[in-house]
Amino acid sequence: MGARIPKALRAEVEAISTLTDAFCAKRLDPEYAELCRRLVAKLARKRPSPLARGDLRIWAAAVLYTVGSVNFLFDRSQPLHLRADELSALTGVPKSTMANKSKRIRELLGLGPFDCEFWRRDLLEQSGLAWLVVVNGIVVDARWLSPELQVDARRRGLIPDHEPNAAAA
Repeated sequence: MGARIPKALRAEVEAISTLTDAFCAKRLDPEYAELCRRLVAKLARKRPSPLARGDLRIWAAAVLYTVGSVNFLFDRSQPLHLRADELSALTGVPKSTMANKSKRIRELLGLGPFDCEFWRRDLLEQSGLAWLVVVNGIVVDARWLSPELQVDARRRGLIPDHEPNAAAA
């Protein structure tokens, strides 16, 4: 757990991450687990953090639902997929509760449909949207910028922290 997690919430973050890690190890994959940990950490840093209240099991299910939603987990045409009602049954959290808490997460963090912060690598590779930036009023693909400008764009959070096709860490 990173030092950037507020001390007052470290136990909650650890408990939620333990639940999402176990679920991802059994039903999804390590990349989903990492994305869930990143989302939980971001929620913990939010002021005031919503994680300070509520059932941690519901927060874990909502985090799985949120990360799954932005990565089309509920789409049967995807290689890795799971129905929302299956997620509900496996987590023991009603589907409507997960969906409502997920909506709250998206609203709190300002996550929109084209926000690539919690996208899986394969989705980043398929979509050029994550790499589009405006330079001097012109939309360009950041992968074509100089390495120095790419570093600056990453630092500012304008493009993903990793290149598509890069080896997973």
